[in-house]
Amino acid sequence: MTRRFYSNGKLLLTGEYAVLDGALSCALPTKYGQTLTINEVDSPLLFWTSLDEKGEKWFHTSLHLDLFRNSEVDVLNELENLRSSEDKVSEMLVRILLEAKRLNPDFLMEEIGYEVQTTLSFPREWGLGSSSTLINNVAQWAKVDPFALLSKTFNGSGYDIACAQHNHPILYQLKDGEPFIKEIEFNPPFKDALYFVHLNRKQDSRDGITRYREKEFDKEALIKSISELTMECISCIEISRFKELMNKHEILLADILKLTPVKDKLFKDFEGSVKSLGAWGGDFVLAIGNTDTPEYFFKKGYKTVIPYEEMIL
Repeated sequence: MTRRFYSNGKLLLTGEYAVLDGALSCALPTKYGQTLTINEVDSPLLFWTSLDEKGEKWFHTSLHLDLFRNSEVDVLNELENLRSSEDKVSEMLVRILLEAKRLNPDFLMEEIGYEVQTTLSFPREWGLGSSSTLINNVAQWAKVDPFALLSKTFNGSGYDIACAQHNHPILYQLKDGEPFIKEIEFNPPFKDALYFVHLNRKQDSRDGITRYREKEFDKEALIKSISELTMECISCIEISRFKELMNKHEILLADILKLTPVKDKLFKDFEGSVKSLGAWGGDFVLAIGNTDTPEYFFKKGYKTVIPYEEMIL
């Protein structure tokens, strides 16, 4: 029997960092994502293969399923062995499967084995959610709450899990630690002027979160400002006002993070607006310009420039 699960990638239009503290944010599920395919085999082993967007194998391992049926001490010892060997991918995988089993003790208890294959439809370095799509797919397989599984493994706000499950732009907010999700129609008349540009630098969102947490600022004021900005952003119909909102968002976060906005740092001569998305310093940015925008970034050496309609569901 073959089982197949799919999860969407994600981009956060508004609310980076502030979403962790309860700011209302706008998140965009992408047309790119990750598939998890499971086939049963007649051996007590888990054969795991991960393929990139070109169908090329970037990770492979085999695990004896007794590992997940043994005592907690045995499992923790195996995790320590993986950590010592610096096999970070295997360590992450075992931790995800272990936490899924803790949430559902029946998971991986059948008297069979599995051939599992993950397939990305986007390059791993794009930062569209190779981890969150994996978490959501494993949660579907294990029949557990993906938000709970995320909390036990990578933590974070959970907006990426919400994107994995929804095929429309969403409003996302943490209320007393619980996710509030609402699908919206984000369909501005200037969509053809919006482009996603990859900065060719992979950013670890956990490092960015740590830096954000270290800052001292008026949290309530930031949450209020970002939430109001989000609501105006999703209903905005004038590109000039949308640019103003994106610029305001950049300034708000730049003041708190003590970082230079990406346009001032890299694209001072760009006539439109540029907004950071997600963890500042890498992955994608949003460029608001015109039909000449792709050529501007190509000349700057940025080869991945994707129109809004080609990226967002």
